[in-house]
Amino acid sequence: MPNTVLIIEDDPHTTELVRLYLANDGHEVLSAATGPAGLALARAIDPDLVLLGLDGREVCREIRAESDVPIVMLTARVEEDNLLTGLGLGADDYVTKPFRPRELAARVKAVLRRSGRDESEGGEELAFGPIRVNLRDRKAMAGDVSLSLTPTEFRLLVLLLREPGRVFSREQIIDRALGQDFDGFDRTVDTHIYSLRRKLEKPLEGVRYIHTIYGMGYRLGNA
Repeated sequence: MPNTVLIIEDDPHTTELVRLYLANDGHEVLSAATGPAGLALARAIDPDLVLLGLDGREVCREIRAESDVPIVMLTARVEEDNLLTGLGLGADDYVTKPFRPRELAARVKAVLRRSGRDESEGGEELAFGPIRVNLRDRKAMAGDVSLSLTPTEFRLLVLLLREPGRVFSREQIIDRALGQDFDGFDRTVDTHIYSLRRKLEKPLEGVRYIHTIYGMGYRLGNA
C-alpha cells in the first residue's frame, strides 16, 4: 500500500513540485494551503507523514497533541534555535528552503522508514522500573499513564530500554535511533532527549530516569 503524505504549504509552486516528486516515488499526496485546512484534512485522512511549511509551529503543536504521525518541517528559518524550536514542538525532521526535491524525497523516505514498524520486533516488551514499552503495539507507559511519543521519541526510548545503564553518545544515538541519513545538529539529539525526558517525568512526579553524562552522552537508569 502506498504511504499517504499530507503537504500543508501556502506556496502553490512548492506544493506542486513536492507533489510531483513524492508521487513519482509511489506516495499518495494530498495538500492544504492553510493551517486550519491542513488540520482538518489530517484528522480526516490520518496520513502516514505530514510535510509542514507555512509558519507551521502552531499547526505542528496541534497535530502532535492529537497524533504521533511523523512530521517533517519545511522551513526558511535556517537559524539553529528556530529549527530546534520546531523539533521541540514534536517535529521529527526538517528541511530548509530552498531545497532540492530529490533530497526532500529521500528525507521523506528515511523518516517513513524510521517510523515504520520493525517486523523483527514481534510482540516483545521492554521495561525498566515503571517505564514499559510494547513493541508490537508501539505503546509506551510511565507507571499507569500512556505516553504520547513522536516516532523519534519512541525509537530513542526503545534504544535506551534495550541497554539500561549504558551511556550512548550523540553519534551512537544518531546511528542507531535516528539513522545514518540523519542530517542535523548535535543539539537536535539533545532536543529530542529533553522532550522524551519531560514526558517521562511528568507522570512519575519528577523522578528522572534519563540522565545526562556530561561530555559523554545519555543513559537510562536510576539516579
